[in-house]
Amino acid sequence: MIDGIWWLVILIAFIIGLWLFAKTRAPKPTALHDTKHKSKPMNDALQKTAKMIKRYFPDYGVTRKGNHLLVSRQNIKVAMITIDPKLAASQRRLGDIPVINYHRVPSRAQLDANLHDTE
Repeated sequence: MIDGIWWLVILIAFIIGLWLFAKTRAPKPTALHDTKHKSKPMNDALQKTAKMIKRYFPDYGVTRKGNHLLVSRQNIKVAMITIDPKLAASQRRLGDIPVINYHRVPSRAQLDANLHDTE
């Protein structure tokens, strides 16, 4: 009877050892489920468009808001620019402000034409 109990003790110790080994090798739960510090995905096309507007159109101001750019002139909102390949490349209105959607970074000529059309 003592032999059976010792095998049981050894088996339980072995299972606890394997469990501790697996626990130390497992990824940390804070790294997998950390949603508080999740950063917004950067949209390089919006950054390039904002730089282009600042460089070639100095009289326009650009403000980045999430997934779109707000273009203003003399502190008056002139247009909203979005870059989304899922939407149709077009121009629509949101109240008094035109919303211009591109599929990729627009050329200088496209920006010039669309910004002058908004005024």
